[in-house]
Amino acid sequence: MIIKMRKDKNLEIKKLAKSGDIYYSNDKNLVAEQQIYINRVRKFNNTPSTKLGLKYREHLMKKMFAEIGEDCYIEPPIRSNYGCTNVHFGKGIYCNFNLTLVDDNDIYVGDYTMFAPNVILASAGHPILPSLRGEYGLQYNLPIHIGKNCWLGAGTIVLPGVTIGDNTVIGAGSIVTKDIPSNVVAVGNPCRVLREISEHDREYYYRDKKIPQEILNKYDK
Repeated sequence: MIIKMRKDKNLEIKKLAKSGDIYYSNDKNLVAEQQIYINRVRKFNNTPSTKLGLKYREHLMKKMFAEIGEDCYIEPPIRSNYGCTNVHFGKGIYCNFNLTLVDDNDIYVGDYTMFAPNVILASAGHPILPSLRGEYGLQYNLPIHIGKNCWLGAGTIVLPGVTIGDNTVIGAGSIVTKDIPSNVVAVGNPCRVLREISEHDREYYYRDKKIPQEILNKYDK
C-alpha cells in the first residue's frame, strides 16, 4: 500500500512538471528516478567510437529518448536532466559535442536539424523570489519546439517555452528568449530576426563564396 501511494504521488508530481505550474522539484522519489535516467546518459558518453561502440550508442538512444528517428547522430558528451526521457527527435538529426538538454518538460526537434557544439535547450525555470527557488526548490517547466531543417550555432541557448520554426538558422552565441519564425536567420542576445532566407542563399553559402555548380545541379533536381 505504501509503494502504491508513492507511485501515485510521483505520477502527480510528473503531471505538475509538464503543466507549467510551479512544483517541488526536490521530491525524493522523483530525484531517485531521475538518477536512473541520468545513468543511461553516462553509459552513452562512455562508449568508445568503435564500430561496436557506435552500434551500442544507437541501442542506448532508443532506450533513452521518448522518440528518436533513424540516422540520428550524437557526438558525446551529451547532458540531460531527465536522461532524454522527455526528448522527441525526428530523423537525421546531428548533435555536436556538449549538447545540454534540460528536459524537465518535453523538447521536440524536427527532422534534419543540426546542433553545433555547446548548445543548451532549457525547458526548466525557477521563480524570481529567492526563497521559493532556493529554500523550497520550486520550479516550472515549459516545452520547447524546434522545427525541421534548423541549424543552431555554437553556444546557442534556448529558454523555456520557445518555438523555432522550420529551416531557421540561429547564429552562434544567441540566447533565444521568444519564438522565432520559419525561414529566417536570427542572432543576438536576446535573439532577433536578422533577415529572411532568400534567393541569395541559393547561390552563396558564405558571404561571397558561391555554391559550386555541380552541387546546385544536384540540389535543383
